[in-house]
Amino acid sequence: MLFSIPFFFEYFKFVYICRAMEKERTRWLLPLVLGIFLLLSMLATAGIGVIPIPFKVVVQSIGQKFGLFSDIQIADYFQVTLWQLRIPRIVMSVLAGAALAICGGVFQSIFRNPVCDPYILGISSGASIGAAIAFILGWDAVLFGITLPALATALLTLLVILGIARIKGKHNTNTLLLIGIALNFLISALITLLIVMNQKEMHKIYFWTMGSLTHVSWLEIAWLIPIMISCVGILFYYSKYLNIMQVGEETAQTLGINTQKTTYIVLITSSVLISVVVAFCGSIGFIGLIMPHVARLLFGSDNRRLFTYSLFFGAFFLLIADTLARTMAAPAELPVGSITALAGAPYFIYLVLRKK
Repeated sequence: MLFSIPFFFEYFKFVYICRAMEKERTRWLLPLVLGIFLLLSMLATAGIGVIPIPFKVVVQSIGQKFGLFSDIQIADYFQVTLWQLRIPRIVMSVLAGAALAICGGVFQSIFRNPVCDPYILGISSGASIGAAIAFILGWDAVLFGITLPALATALLTLLVILGIARIKGKHNTNTLLLIGIALNFLISALITLLIVMNQKEMHKIYFWTMGSLTHVSWLEIAWLIPIMISCVGILFYYSKYLNIMQVGEETAQTLGINTQKTTYIVLITSSVLISVVVAFCGSIGFIGLIMPHVARLLFGSDNRRLFTYSLFFGAFFLLIADTLARTMAAPAELPVGSITALAGAPYFIYLVLRKK
């Protein structure tokens, strides 16, 4: 699967070529092309693994779910592999990658800081400590035994940040950022102490904190989809206000925008989406940092376009990263966060050098 690593860069070259489609009259064409390309990539990766499955069989198996190809017999082990193992994690990787990428773009826009990522407020660390406690208590064998504690502590972290920021009655984005960074360090230290005191669960906790889609289920996907649709819809609605706020909060207020309300709504919406994704998949780094940069480099800083293309880039990036994670060391599996870091860090350095 090493051949897939250059595929990351070929994909971005493809998008760069398609940039010519980004004209006022044909602006809908490029998202359509990217959507078709993403769908074909999902079908292709479904056949890759320890048990190779022909592309034709993948299409036929999916078609049978919609009442097509009913007269074609497909081997049971193909069906089990596709619908219980591969397709759920492929769908989750696309959803999670898209969610992390758009939230990264939102945080970079709100804080007007290009090195912000979705985890800058400590949401990931908050989820990680809940997951660590669940592993120590042995709840990992229970349905949602890791997800619910991780989600609860992530949201609790968000409430603590907002509560501290409101103590003086007034806040700004710098205050939220500093509080988030401080809590991030504090919670990370607590997680380290828990790991040292519980050596038996060290491997599970470390693997989860690096991100994993191994135990994804259709039930989790069913929970994520409506939450993601709602949150992404809210973020797109406020994207026009975020565009105006880029010139400064005082200028935006003179134009009639309630910057404090907008900041709160956008941050809470993004944080809820991040909390759910991290609770299901663990901490997967670099997607929310790199993908908005790629979209901004190609298509500019208009948040409506930035969010749209960040969704596609993040979905594809995590799809390929997860495919590599489950195949490079087969039958063992690598943490998907390590793959995203190996691919994302060099590309981020390339972006820095290109922009001088």
